[in-house]
Amino acid sequence: MQTLDRRSFLKIACAAAGASVLSIPQARAAGPKARVVVVGGGYGGATAARYIRLMDPAVEVTLIERNPLYISCPLSNEVVSGERDIKTLQRGYTGLSRRGIKIVHQEAVGIDPVRKTVTTSAGKVYPYDALVVSPGVDFMFEGVEGLTAEVSGAKIPHAWKAGPQTLLLKKQLAAMPDGGRFIITVPKAPFRCPPGPYERAAQVAMYCMHHGKKKAKILILDSNDTFSKKPLFEQAWKALYGYGKEGMIEWVPGSEGGALESVEAETLTCQTTFEQFKGDVVNVIPPHRAGRIAVEAGLANFKDAWCQVKPESMESTAHKDIFVIGDACVGGDFATNNPFPKAAHMANSQAKVVAANVVARFNGLPAPTPVYTNTCYSVVGHDWGFSVVALYRVENGQWVYVKQGSGISPVTLGTKEAPKPVPRAFRRMEAQYADGWLRNILADAFS
Repeated sequence: MQTLDRRSFLKIACAAAGASVLSIPQARAAGPKARVVVVGGGYGGATAARYIRLMDPAVEVTLIERNPLYISCPLSNEVVSGERDIKTLQRGYTGLSRRGIKIVHQEAVGIDPVRKTVTTSAGKVYPYDALVVSPGVDFMFEGVEGLTAEVSGAKIPHAWKAGPQTLLLKKQLAAMPDGGRFIITVPKAPFRCPPGPYERAAQVAMYCMHHGKKKAKILILDSNDTFSKKPLFEQAWKALYGYGKEGMIEWVPGSEGGALESVEAETLTCQTTFEQFKGDVVNVIPPHRAGRIAVEAGLANFKDAWCQVKPESMESTAHKDIFVIGDACVGGDFATNNPFPKAAHMANSQAKVVAANVVARFNGLPAPTPVYTNTCYSVVGHDWGFSVVALYRVENGQWVYVKQGSGISPVTLGTKEAPKPVPRAFRRMEAQYADGWLRNILADAFS
């Protein structure tokens, strides 16, 4: 998208929030009673539970989530930099409970797809007619020599699940001396929130610029050779903080030795393909896979790590009547056709597609035609943000990118022959829109 005024933004926001439910058929008031169990209460699971009840209050919905408080990962990088209070990212489940959804704060430990039951850590068994699994991701600490869950929790945080590690990383950044080195390591894709590591680098740099650490170095050691919104990030890094070997932020791609092989916790040393890097703060993001419950249930049928789903419904290709949404799933063959970024908005959109499908199924109605949406904001400075919007439809059993309505913030305006800089007011608006997006999607999922 080349321009974005407020009216255009509101149109995009409405499309992103509701496009996937535009074709939902009206449920019959006296529809058959059915039981839906939802495992996982993040953006995907909470949205699915809420929208199933909204579409058909006759459906019994049980949400199983071990934590009584959800903490949003999107915009949690602002907590690390001190720009945001972590309380603004927290939501409870009372809003869903008021809608008649049964909330079970236990851990789901077993799924039986034959008997159609879910067992919790307390030994309770919940039968289902349809099961929605939104387990998020687990980390493969074994993928980095020297890294363990204990080391990550105490010394080398990932902070890739918002909460205590976010606050630990914030504390470590505050204690880093001027001239210190902050290392961020990025795993091989796919991983949760593709633009997140690069936004974090900018947020850390912003903190250093305004807290007496202007000589600091932020080093990104990346297992990949490119990344989401790369031209936009590089433009902002260069303008705000300095970019490259002589700048505050430096990015080392995998082909140039950025792939992490091992860490040494006591000395905060990272060993990559080519050399060692010692940091004052080391932020290792481990490789990802689908959450444990999905793996143990046999749902992770793509490279034993991710859950393949059907384009038209998000139903698992491994088990009937089980729908997998959010960070745990992949669309199609990841190497050639994976339109599903592991992002909160995409999880929210997938949840609405599932809700429409199960309600239609329970009421003997035709399956709706899905539209998947994603919106992702990155905030890289006090008044500098940018975004991407993507729409997908399903054709002949495949996900198809919809160019009309999709787009990304421009790097420049004008023409290729005569480019013009994007006004800072534009960047400022997008940074403000990011906060509005967060408040709206939290309300959409948890109220």
